[in-house]
Amino acid sequence: MFAIQSFSSLIENSNANLSNTSKDLLNGLKIFHENQWYICGNLAMSEGQLPHKFINSAPTDLDYQLLVKAALLLVSDTVEQPLTITTGFPYSTYRIYKDMATEFLRKTHIIEFDASTYSNSGKRSVILDVQNVEVIPEIVGCTIALRKGEHQAEGNFFVLSCGFGTFESVLSMESGIVEQTMVSTHGLKYAVNMMMSELEKSHYLGFRNAHLMDEAFQKGYIILNRKNVDLREIRRNVLRSYYNEVISPNLRNVITDANLMKSNKVYLCGGAMLYQDLVECFKNEFGEIAQLEFVTDPASLASKGYTLNSLRVSGGKKQSSVGLDIGNATTVVTTLTE
Repeated sequence: MFAIQSFSSLIENSNANLSNTSKDLLNGLKIFHENQWYICGNLAMSEGQLPHKFINSAPTDLDYQLLVKAALLLVSDTVEQPLTITTGFPYSTYRIYKDMATEFLRKTHIIEFDASTYSNSGKRSVILDVQNVEVIPEIVGCTIALRKGEHQAEGNFFVLSCGFGTFESVLSMESGIVEQTMVSTHGLKYAVNMMMSELEKSHYLGFRNAHLMDEAFQKGYIILNRKNVDLREIRRNVLRSYYNEVISPNLRNVITDANLMKSNKVYLCGGAMLYQDLVECFKNEFGEIAQLEFVTDPASLASKGYTLNSLRVSGGKKQSSVGLDIGNATTVVTTLTE
């Protein structure tokens, strides 16, 4: 039902000749934007010197606009125009950025790119007309996916979503969401920064930023001074600290006795839920009083919800409905298949 493409939310200015360095467009994103060439996503990871992205960037920021162009480029050959796009932001920035994002997205996009990174072609361009745009809180996108997607969730339930930039929560009831259960606080970057601080006590990390260290965080090891440094124990400790210092205190006003009377079902979403050490923290605190539900492919859940919302807005036009999740670590663009 869903066609999902994802890539690292990283960009870097680059005028280098990168002919045939990638196997396909997804891994060879090189975009021309405001008279400059930029490598994006996986190509920025492999060819960039210091690829980066602002945390929770605004729609007026360079990285946000480039990642939108890259995502739209990836679906340009499979969609029918005009498009309907739904995207979102963390609850903490949603109201601030909603109008700006709508203004940027709702127009005719001319996307210029370098196809030589993965083929024998050179500079090319595509034109995409975006007619309808909806911007919703990211946690609401997760809720839509749970209710209308594969899970077909019913009744009342909590949604906890942890990404690289933000951790969010909400209690979703059949009548709507409960506003006072909306939490938006530090995401997994908090734990990655703790790991970096720990490593810096005994190792020189060079110019690695948190985005680059996130890759090592995922793998559980890093090469420093030509030595393989096992990060699994450090990762386990910082994830526990992150949970105890950030997540658990914020949930005290969400998963309360009164709210548990409304529902004890809790869905765990977001890319950080792929870390078993973090999931264990949720189990230790709530395992005996709540029914924890683990979402398949938690990192793409918000994008699926955005796509289903676009399907509703478009009046059921599957080939024109797009979900766009500009994440702090990963950008996910989702369309629907017949």
